[in-house]
Amino acid sequence: MTSLALRGTTIHYDDSGPATGLPVLLIHGHPFNRTLWAPQVAALVAAGHRVVAPDLRGYGDSGVEEGSVRLDAFADDLVGLLDHLDIDSAVVGGVSMGGQIAMEMQRSHAGRVRALVLSDTSAPAETDEGKAVRNKMADRLLAEGMDGYAGEVIGKMLAAYNVTAMPDVATRVLAMMRSTDPRGAAAALRGRAERPDYRDTLAAVRSPVLIVVGADDVYTPVADAEALRALAPHAVLTVVDGAGHLPGAEQPDRFNSALLDFLTTRVIAAAG
Repeated sequence: MTSLALRGTTIHYDDSGPATGLPVLLIHGHPFNRTLWAPQVAALVAAGHRVVAPDLRGYGDSGVEEGSVRLDAFADDLVGLLDHLDIDSAVVGGVSMGGQIAMEMQRSHAGRVRALVLSDTSAPAETDEGKAVRNKMADRLLAEGMDGYAGEVIGKMLAAYNVTAMPDVATRVLAMMRSTDPRGAAAALRGRAERPDYRDTLAAVRSPVLIVVGADDVYTPVADAEALRALAPHAVLTVVDGAGHLPGAEQPDRFNSALLDFLTTRVIAAAG
């Protein structure tokens, strides 16, 4: 793990694999940290790729953030990290909120995005009802901490049947959620409530896009993923059976197979 003083905070990150490999930036969702991507990092490095997996500000080992952090602030952090690592452009992948941050990078820093990987995420702006829910949850996390919330949502983060069928995965996911600083989680919830609509951004993408979704995701169901595929001109969709909102954790072999195939056939092959 390495750290970088960046834009008023400290960002911790892992930079794995050969420096000459295809750079892949992996963005975790809420309320997790960079270790969510451990199965993907191992597979990508074994395939010869370079993988950068940061903790977003307010999450994991990175500096705690209070107030509100918008998605463009996260995206600016990640561009600063790429600058620090002398990476001109990368395959940018994210899950859930991380997918929305990836879309924000495409919107505001398109030249830094070589291809997009969007897992279990959605493009439209938040509804008024959704804004109220996110702000209310932010208040709750600050007042009560993460434990109660984590216990309530584990059966939605993972497919409900995987909570008992995959106890090691459930334990790992719960530990990440419970260890998140509620101040960082609340700040991200407030900022995410104000996110823009990314549908026009996706419609304008001319680079390769991989969309992945768990077949039993209740937060961003398959229909949401199909809507993303319909928007992006060069998108391919993989539905991962036996998974909910976190297919990379629930079914890592299936997720990794789709990701590695995409990088080989759509990204590297396109570069000639």
